[in-house]
Amino acid sequence: MSWLRALKETARSGLKIERRRLEPLIAIRGAAGLALVIGVGLAFFGPVVAASSAFGAFQAAIATFQRSWRPRPVLALVSGASLAVSTFLGYLTGSHVLLFMALLVLWTFVAGLAWAAGPTAGIIASSNVAIMLVTITLPTSVAEAALHATVIAFGGVVQATLIVLFPVRRWGAQRDALADALAAEADYARRLRHDPVAEFDPVPLMTARSAAAVTPRQARRRPAELRGSRGVAERIRPVLASLADPGTGIPDEGPERDRVRELLAAAGSVLDAAACAIRHGDPVRLAAPAVATLKTPDTRELLGGPARRAADRLGVLLADVIETAEGEGTKEERAEATETADAIAPHRRRPTLLRLVPVVLRSMRAEMRPGSPILRHAVRVAVVVAVGYLLGAALPFGHGYWAPMAAVMVMRPEFSQTYARSVARFGGTVVGVFLATVIVQAAHPGVGLAAVLAVVCALLMYLLMRTGYAVAQACISAYVVFLLGMAGDDWSQTVLERVVLTLVGGLLAMVSYAVYPAWETPRLRNRLGDWLASGGRYAASVVDQYADPAERGRDDVRAALLATRETRIAWQEAVATAQHEPVRHRGLSRAAADDTQHALAQFSRAAMLMEAHLPEGGATPVPAAAHFADALRGTTEKGAQDVREHRLPRWDAVREALAQWDEEDRLHGKAADPVVRNGVDLLLETLEEFSRGLDDSTAGSAGARSTGRN
Repeated sequence: MSWLRALKETARSGLKIERRRLEPLIAIRGAAGLALVIGVGLAFFGPVVAASSAFGAFQAAIATFQRSWRPRPVLALVSGASLAVSTFLGYLTGSHVLLFMALLVLWTFVAGLAWAAGPTAGIIASSNVAIMLVTITLPTSVAEAALHATVIAFGGVVQATLIVLFPVRRWGAQRDALADALAAEADYARRLRHDPVAEFDPVPLMTARSAAAVTPRQARRRPAELRGSRGVAERIRPVLASLADPGTGIPDEGPERDRVRELLAAAGSVLDAAACAIRHGDPVRLAAPAVATLKTPDTRELLGGPARRAADRLGVLLADVIETAEGEGTKEERAEATETADAIAPHRRRPTLLRLVPVVLRSMRAEMRPGSPILRHAVRVAVVVAVGYLLGAALPFGHGYWAPMAAVMVMRPEFSQTYARSVARFGGTVVGVFLATVIVQAAHPGVGLAAVLAVVCALLMYLLMRTGYAVAQACISAYVVFLLGMAGDDWSQTVLERVVLTLVGGLLAMVSYAVYPAWETPRLRNRLGDWLASGGRYAASVVDQYADPAERGRDDVRAALLATRETRIAWQEAVATAQHEPVRHRGLSRAAADDTQHALAQFSRAAMLMEAHLPEGGATPVPAAAHFADALRGTTEKGAQDVREHRLPRWDAVREALAQWDEEDRLHGKAADPVVRNGVDLLLETLEEFSRGLDDSTAGSAGARSTGRN
């Protein structure tokens, strides 16, 4: 993609306004907390201190809107406390330019590394740097700086208290995540009616899994309907795929296929009903035709073999979904609810806030390596903020901090987000400042009216912030103008500075990414190799179960499946990011990316179908499966390395292992289970399809001269 096209697309993306579900009660609660903090500040300390406290309350409320599974009061307290510390330290060093610059660079660099802990941590840390640049200009002594830091922290406490006293949709984020997962399963069931090999995007299931992790305190308060449904939904997915798959012996047309379609439609209806009940906390309302379809005895007469097993299993799992959505939970989940928090499974436990600190530090330290996008972002943002601060001070304005503040707020580890937000911030600033100027000229507000106008702007921002960054920035621009006007800033001077220096900060951010980029395009082959290797481990773990049927091996299959989903999502995110980068493909064209992605998705699907029919613990072992699993595991690992090094993977070892399996079955005079036999055939077929999809991309590269390894 050319630079001109990339700039056009990112600008269009930044200025885009979307229709989203509004949350007026949460917006009103945040604005009420802000109004309370400003009122207390004006009554007891005056407009300058009130402005500081307002920044703390404003930022604390924004933090609670971020996508996080932690309790919202915790986010508000962390935001307020961290901003208070930033403000106090910033003021102590503010009178010494070199010392302050050192602190600013260090603080900004750490804020950039905070993105390693997730977007919520990155946004809060970046916002603290930006707001610190404003708040350190308000105090005039160390004592006043301590007072300002205290009232900033007080703003976070007020917002946290209001969340506790006036909760809106308790566990709302977790409910939405689980409901989205069930709704995705319902959509998958309906698509399978028309496309028996339809793909399924695992993102909703991974999101629901992340939301299900709780702290010990949360575990004691979690609603019953949020325990269990996600695990059942995980088990339903392979059953749905197995029921629809032609490999189970169901013809493309006929009464058997019609019954399968009816079962899939009924499953979609039940899953949708459970999703709606969980999302809103209401009883499950099932459609009578869906219940009748699932209970009819004709199913066992029409279907046989693997299809009958899948239909029976589907009925049991859907009954579990209904039971847990009603809030009663399965037997295991009801038992779990009575246990202490220490009994929570390790992979289900979310660390408490204090225990999270070393986890975050390890994540940040892991990014201190050459080539890390997070490290590059931290370096970029630290340099840009320092240059922006010095440039703002050199310009003939009195508030030079607007430039670095704008830069740190728009910069993200990704190219498209940085450029889109830069354009959106400037556009929103122009609109917000223009509207604020019109109001000022018409009303000539005093301290009280300016405070009211600031709260109204904050309310609009909380309400509309999810509709687009440009809209939110227009509200923020007007908010800051009114708030600083309340504190005594000259209205006209603020307007001029804000527009010019915001433009300067945005341009610095954009130039920095062009000079010191972190492109995702050259890393696509690494992401693809990771997905291939993890998919091979998952498929090999499934096949191993047929060689040694044992319940203890199910944990290995589950861990491999989760790893495959993570690498697949990482690949999908990388492809989405690379599509907007002004970089020509380096060894992997868009067509090759599409073809190989489809092949690996079908590879994982084949393994999933085999997982749906795993043998019980006492089943007869299949020794040949062990050899095939070893060949599959080793060959996909080598194939992943070939992909990374621009060589074409070959699958001779897998093909030989499959031939040996067939030979052993022939010698012993027995036929393998059709599900297993069709599954391993499909595994090899999709691997060969993967190589064919990669061939056009690899053939023209210098590395293609190597023939690859087995």
